[in-house]
Amino acid sequence: MARKRKDRFLRGVVVGFVAAYFCDPRLGHSRRALARDWTRSRARRLVRRGERAQRYATATAIGRAQAFRHRHEAPKPQPDDATLAHKVETIIFRNHDVPKGQISVNAEEGVVWLRGEVPTQSMIDTLVERTRQVGGVRRVESLLHLPGQDAPMHS
Repeated sequence: MARKRKDRFLRGVVVGFVAAYFCDPRLGHSRRALARDWTRSRARRLVRRGERAQRYATATAIGRAQAFRHRHEAPKPQPDDATLAHKVETIIFRNHDVPKGQISVNAEEGVVWLRGEVPTQSMIDTLVERTRQVGGVRRVESLLHLPGQDAPMHS
């Protein structure tokens, strides 16, 4: 019985302190406004987190459903030679440092030929690697060369 009275007394002290804190004639109005703003801010933040979690869950579910639906699709047909050459040009000429007028790109049955003069060996390596990564390219033949060197001949 004494425990219940003690608990009730402590609750009364806490409620009295909170009432005095918020009902203070001098500072009570600003304290109530601050508590109201803080509570609304937390509520808005919780709502935004919930909306974000809902969007994430929806997008993830849609993505997984699409992946499941298209898991047995037939591979895309091999692009024709002109399309493949244009595709390679689009990828390798994205970098503004590549001398577009000095490089030609040809394609024949999935084999891409790069011809021309470029300023550095690292650029040659980069262009060949980027070309290999293009979908539909089976092999890359590089006839690129540095300034002052003879153009390589294909045998």
